[in-house]
Amino acid sequence: MGMNMRQKIATVFGATGFLGRHVVRAFIDAGYTVRAVTRTAQKAYFLRPYGEVGQVVPLSAMMDDPDGVEACVRGADTVVYLPGVLHASKDGFARVHVEYPAQIADAAARLHVRRFIHISALACERGKSLYARTKRAGEMAVQLAYPNAVILRPSILFGPEDGFFARFAGMARSLPALPLIGGGLTRFQPVFVGDVAKAVLNAATLPPHGHQNPEGRIYELGGPSVYSFKELMQKILVQTGIKAGLVTLPYGLARVMGRIMQVLPGAPLTADQVKSLKTDNIVATGASGLDALGVDATALETVLPSILARFRDGGPAAHKTQAV
Repeated sequence: MGMNMRQKIATVFGATGFLGRHVVRAFIDAGYTVRAVTRTAQKAYFLRPYGEVGQVVPLSAMMDDPDGVEACVRGADTVVYLPGVLHASKDGFARVHVEYPAQIADAAARLHVRRFIHISALACERGKSLYARTKRAGEMAVQLAYPNAVILRPSILFGPEDGFFARFAGMARSLPALPLIGGGLTRFQPVFVGDVAKAVLNAATLPPHGHQNPEGRIYELGGPSVYSFKELMQKILVQTGIKAGLVTLPYGLARVMGRIMQVLPGAPLTADQVKSLKTDNIVATGASGLDALGVDATALETVLPSILARFRDGGPAAHKTQAV
């Protein structure tokens, strides 16, 4: 635990999200005290049982509250920024992906935090969507404020209650067919949420010297296999036994549908998401990946049956209709 035997502290912004819960658990298992930061501290209370009494400290901080941000960051060994939004206004994307992480990185630099880890998104350099462009702008803003920041770019995450496989399985149950936008040719490299959490922990703990030094580096995190969107939809239907078809939806029509649907609660599809499907979501040739952070990638096939178990006939909660 270091010369003074003080328990190390990790501050995790976005601790209650899908990835956040796994990141909190990884730091807890490594013996850290975790400051779990969300907009309202009560939202993070459910994380307390992950550790010993007092090991998870729920805190609240807002972007327009620099003192609150500093209080969360001060004295931490590692600060992790996780928040991301899939549908928002132009300002909303910029606030969450650029302004807030830059403010936190600036505080981390001023308060001499040993390591800052920023979660970005795969293909953000190549993507034309507002989501991708603001994620890339966020990386640059963070690097400006904290030049040694470690940047992780995960592909779509899979795991229990993920926002991709469970979502499309729910759609398959309530629709006669799943849409293959642009023919479903976009390629993805899904990565296990637990592997990304391990990568975050290793990025925080690898020493600052030697060839494995992660400081100032960008890692692209993808699973062991690449699939087209169509292949992923077929896997969902095979795993669940749901008798839905697959129908090609041209980009132009999908964009119009996205504009209409993005005003609905939960926005099942947005025009910006349609735009993002024009870019493959795969690890670039020669990029440092999970293996460079000492993580063996988990195959999608080993986890998918448990993710989709509740959507199979006779599976848990099979009688419930999954909300989309």
